[in-house]
Amino acid sequence: MVLTRIGAALIGMAIVTTACAAGAAPKGAGGDPVPAPPHRKHITAAILGNPYTLSQAVNTAGTGSIRGVGELEKVINAGLTKLDEDDNVVPQLAKEAPSLENGLWTVSPDGTMQTTWNIKPDATWQDGAPFTAADIQFTATVVRDKSVAIAGNPAYRAMDAVTTPDERTVVVTWKQPFIYADQLFSYTIALPLPDHLLRAQYESDKASFLDQPYWTTDFVGTGAFKLREFVRDSHMIVEAWDGYVLGRPKLDEIEVRFLSDPNVVISNILAGEVDVTIGRGMNLEQALQVDEQWDGGRMDAKPSNWIAHYPQLMTPDPAVIGDVRFRRALLQGIDRKALSDTLQAGRAPVADTILYINSPEYRDVQGSVVTYPFDPRGAAQAIQGLGFARGADGMFAGPDGQALTIESRTNAGDDLKEKLVQATADSWRQIGVGVNTVVTPRQLASDREYRATNPGFDLVRQPFDLTRFISSEIPLPDNNWKGKNRTRYSNPELDGLVSRYYSTIPKTDRTAVLAQAAHILSDQVIGLGIFYGPEPMLISNKLVNVSSGKAADVDETWNIETWDLR
Repeated sequence: MVLTRIGAALIGMAIVTTACAAGAAPKGAGGDPVPAPPHRKHITAAILGNPYTLSQAVNTAGTGSIRGVGELEKVINAGLTKLDEDDNVVPQLAKEAPSLENGLWTVSPDGTMQTTWNIKPDATWQDGAPFTAADIQFTATVVRDKSVAIAGNPAYRAMDAVTTPDERTVVVTWKQPFIYADQLFSYTIALPLPDHLLRAQYESDKASFLDQPYWTTDFVGTGAFKLREFVRDSHMIVEAWDGYVLGRPKLDEIEVRFLSDPNVVISNILAGEVDVTIGRGMNLEQALQVDEQWDGGRMDAKPSNWIAHYPQLMTPDPAVIGDVRFRRALLQGIDRKALSDTLQAGRAPVADTILYINSPEYRDVQGSVVTYPFDPRGAAQAIQGLGFARGADGMFAGPDGQALTIESRTNAGDDLKEKLVQATADSWRQIGVGVNTVVTPRQLASDREYRATNPGFDLVRQPFDLTRFISSEIPLPDNNWKGKNRTRYSNPELDGLVSRYYSTIPKTDRTAVLAQAAHILSDQVIGLGIFYGPEPMLISNKLVNVSSGKAADVDETWNIETWDLR
């Protein structure tokens, strides 16, 4: 009873003290009221990944990448230009985007070109150093250095020289036409690197160039937000940068949590601990369930990258994977529409080609794409025609009696891909093909050699990028397994078409080349496309100006500087 009276008295004192404090504004040294601290606009985001770098060019240099890195890099770094939500090239650090109309992009009769960028006079790095043409020249040196594990791009081969008439002007001469020349030194090809912070390390020790803290904890960019804190396996915090060339962002601070489990992301969303998701990997099925339960937010989604089984065609095991007739049979053995209906509420269109289904190019080349309707009986007959025979258990075996078994992999942490690996394995078993499924643990996901030398199939999400199928991008021991061509497919005819595609400026002619490339990829079944997985984004109702964008290859953070709170 005594303790109760004392507790009540203490509570009463606390109430009185609080009331007094509320009734009288605090006084400064001169007796004037001290203004209340301004309210900081803070939000919490989440990605389904654990970044080891904040550079997408480094992230995608091997055969695997961490989800969300590209979207995060756009938050803290900027390019000379960027893409808006409709896929239009607009200026960022540059005054104008080069174009034939403004004379900053010129094409000579012999096919050589010149592009010019004029850097905005107020462009600076987040540490206060001026952003100059020297940074662009240094970037060009690094990205074209084959000894540095940074993702390649056809632009590097088409470039001739980078000159800097003055500290605010960059002129690039080109050996041949290149259709994305106006996107050089942007996120699409390679974001600028700070000469004043990285050159000394690059010139003294290239082997450890990508191991230094700059790429994580000490990152300095030119974007809307600057890095304040980076904790591997946990989170990062960025804060608004007053010096951003497009104006100070509306939000003051963003905390980004690194969450590897979709269920943890969902629980954080429903508990109000996370306001928005960034980056790919969230299963539409899960997102739809959240959308039904979540009164405080909504889901935004659009068809995005295709999800496909990529065969490893240089050293496949069993060797029959290298036979296109077998790959065609495997694709015919999958009821892809049923998988979309079951796993994606029917909102994932069947993917017959790597081209984005919601792009104008898709409509233009669709007639050249070879399709493989669901036909399990025909698939089994085709496999039998390759010399395999069904045993008493209904499974195929070769003439030597060895069971026909393939390996099918995907990376851990993507719920949809894990389900698809199991579902397609069941489909293949039904036509008589044995399957060993492997869910690659995260510690191996970035092991370039492991990913490149898989014996069978790797189920991946891939954007439209024809360079992922050219010979020069094949990961090999000689290039330290660096390269984007995870199929390790080599076809001189396709190499030539890809080169012509990127160097053909007239759209009609370029589309004709693209149609030929799309025909080869589908006819030879270089990827067994399943469907175009919608990439859901969960957005709190308290956020404004946040969306997944309109164009297929525009991601969530394209307009990060305009994000705001209601």
